[in-house]
Amino acid sequence: MSIAVSPERDSGRDKTIIALVAFAHGASHLMQLAIPPLFPILHGVFGVSFTELGLIATLLFAASGLGQAFAAGPLVDRFGPHRMLIAGTLLSSCAVILAGLVSAYWMLLPLGVLIGLGNSVFHPADLSILSLRVNEKFQGRGFAAHVLGGTLGYAVAPLVVMTVATVSHWRVALVLCGLLGLAIAAALFFNRGLLVCRSAKPAAPAVGKAVPRSGLLGALLSPVFLMAFAYFTLTSFANVGLQTFGIPAFVMGNAFALPAATFAVSAYLFGSAGGAILGGVLADRTQQHHRVAFSGILCAAICMLLITVVGGWAPLVTALMGLMGIAFGMTAPARDVIVRKAAAGAGLGSVFGFVYSGFDLGSAVGPLILGPFMDRQMPQAVFVTVVIALVLAAPTVLRVRRRS
Repeated sequence: MSIAVSPERDSGRDKTIIALVAFAHGASHLMQLAIPPLFPILHGVFGVSFTELGLIATLLFAASGLGQAFAAGPLVDRFGPHRMLIAGTLLSSCAVILAGLVSAYWMLLPLGVLIGLGNSVFHPADLSILSLRVNEKFQGRGFAAHVLGGTLGYAVAPLVVMTVATVSHWRVALVLCGLLGLAIAAALFFNRGLLVCRSAKPAAPAVGKAVPRSGLLGALLSPVFLMAFAYFTLTSFANVGLQTFGIPAFVMGNAFALPAATFAVSAYLFGSAGGAILGGVLADRTQQHHRVAFSGILCAAICMLLITVVGGWAPLVTALMGLMGIAFGMTAPARDVIVRKAAAGAGLGSVFGFVYSGFDLGSAVGPLILGPFMDRQMPQAVFVTVVIALVLAAPTVLRVRRRS
């Protein structure tokens, strides 16, 4: 199912649609990151290794990636993104609530899968709505708001979870996150009329050639989308490495107190949110989106490299984490605009679903690779691996631009 973009759009309705999508994206990221901040606590509660805890995140992102690549994108194109968005929010929220009620470690594994399946619909649904329901001149800022919502969801998650877990209990923290997700689902349901997709062919973007017409599968496996897939995989690997193991790595390797480590990772996440705002403005004012993405990724890699050098000086590490977040966040709106332009002629839900499944692949592989470093008392290796992933990611976005 696709939507016609009306040439005249009420700006107030555009803003409402963007806000709804941004809040939904924030809820999805809140659900994704509800459990990982509790790893230091769950490590002692259930007597399991960090590698075993990382398996929860791996299953979550594997389910999300497979769901996006093979189910969520086509379902969004067929049944409409608004329906899938509500269903995904409900599924993830209920699974997080149940995670707060488990009595054994193994129970968290299938719940991680359910959270991932719920999460699989967000990117194809969100980005289809923004691409086809929002005026073209607000596209960059719409994508920026989408990134901002997701980043704030990531940023709020460790603060909310750790604060509630400290003053109350880790179970209360998870149930609270799930209830917040249910509130977002209710808001989407009662405003679903704004998100409904009308039946019509979407207008092709003004810039960028149509993808090959040898079938959707052939289009998705074209060099353009494979390079985009690689970019998402590598950048998400780096991102999830910091989100999942950044706090325990700072505690173990830099001798930070738990609040200081949490604050450093939150500085990165809030910096990403601020960077997304700046990136959205740039995305609407330039056609050099590939250069914005390339330079932002390289700057983030440099900041991460400096963090491995400065050691245990918490204020400087926190400042560098914030700068890294700003650089990383700036790349996201430009990245989404590049993919949207390359997707002309194919189902947007399917394209975004396939490309964003790289995000989940990197997120699923990350804990499996980085978790053993933590178990072997090698926290600095986590940061070095993040640098390598970012350096490898930077050239891929240039290839996407060239091939599209």
